[in-house]
Amino acid sequence: MNESSFLMCVPDELTAAERARYARHLMLPEMGEEGQKRLLDASVMVIGAGGLGSPALLYLAAAGIGRIGIIDDDRVDITNLQRQVIHATAAIGSLKVESAAIRIKQLNPEVEVVEHDIRLNVENALELLAGYDVIIDGTDNFPTRYTVSDACEILGTPWIFGSIHRFEGQVSVFNHEGGPNYRDLFPSAPPPELAPNCAEAGVLGVLPGIVGSIQAAEALKLIIGVGEPLSGQLLVIEAKTMRMRALTFERDANREAVREMSEELVMAACVSQQSEPEPAPGEVLEITPADFVQRKTSGWNPFLLDVRRATEESIVSLPGTDLRITHISVPSRSEEIPQDRDIVVYCRVGGRSNAVAHWLGQAGWNRARIWNMVGGLHLWADQVDSTIPKY
Repeated sequence: MNESSFLMCVPDELTAAERARYARHLMLPEMGEEGQKRLLDASVMVIGAGGLGSPALLYLAAAGIGRIGIIDDDRVDITNLQRQVIHATAAIGSLKVESAAIRIKQLNPEVEVVEHDIRLNVENALELLAGYDVIIDGTDNFPTRYTVSDACEILGTPWIFGSIHRFEGQVSVFNHEGGPNYRDLFPSAPPPELAPNCAEAGVLGVLPGIVGSIQAAEALKLIIGVGEPLSGQLLVIEAKTMRMRALTFERDANREAVREMSEELVMAACVSQQSEPEPAPGEVLEITPADFVQRKTSGWNPFLLDVRRATEESIVSLPGTDLRITHISVPSRSEEIPQDRDIVVYCRVGGRSNAVAHWLGQAGWNRARIWNMVGGLHLWADQVDSTIPKY
């Protein structure tokens, strides 16, 4: 993307309706009619219609971005509404891309919205992201970020990174005019205990609004060519004190430019980042909540181990739980887990409990007496007690 590309394609003249809608933009000396024309001709792809994508999509549409793409394969859940402000309560159960598109059209009917009800991955990234001037990443996992970084470097497209964790947010601009990329700042994914997702760590509901709005602002700056983008800078926002600081970083001269997508690197990052990995069939014994209750009714008395965090326990806990230990603390507290009883391990959806059950089997516990409760509390709510909250 460069200045001349916009100058060649911008509309000849704004309509009367456009002049009225974008009047406050036209009053800005740095924007004016020429800048607004560039916005009307520009295209931005937003990956994720969640906490970060919600404010970004709304402000891009309000600003008059001509074509907005949305990539998301998820559906609206009631737990999203605390922060994902583009979705209404009535949209619960709907595809997020559809819900977001409806709201954008209500806000600005002139915007073209391209919906992709699909998960971005190494196989489709180049096709999905090609043809857009700027990419905004509103995802919450490392594999997708590395995929976006590699794809944008191949396509020569700048992208805007955003991240949130509890009360802290981060924003940066990557791949802008030869500037640093995501791999220059994060060569490898951090361990899972340092990178929990929102469902596990929690997040102040307003924080994604702040971060997503800054991402939208960076996109507008790139398109109209004004100001200094956050290229080579990581903006850190601390909501508790409402202080911001910018950390500088440079392109790694020893890192060769990416020339092809590396699925191995992405998968390695995925394994490192996942705080609730998918259970691998056959590695540990599995039991569903319904089967667990049935066997308990018949007199079975296993040791019930909860491997969630204390904050999760305060939301809901299964009756008869014998012990709760955060999954990453199990090795250091393993002496609290009996070796002479059957053990059933559970968590929110079954990933962390699978990892703990697998570790116990490797650490000397009898594999034939260790069960992972598949589906965790979510499946318990479906099979046993519908009043259990699916947080």
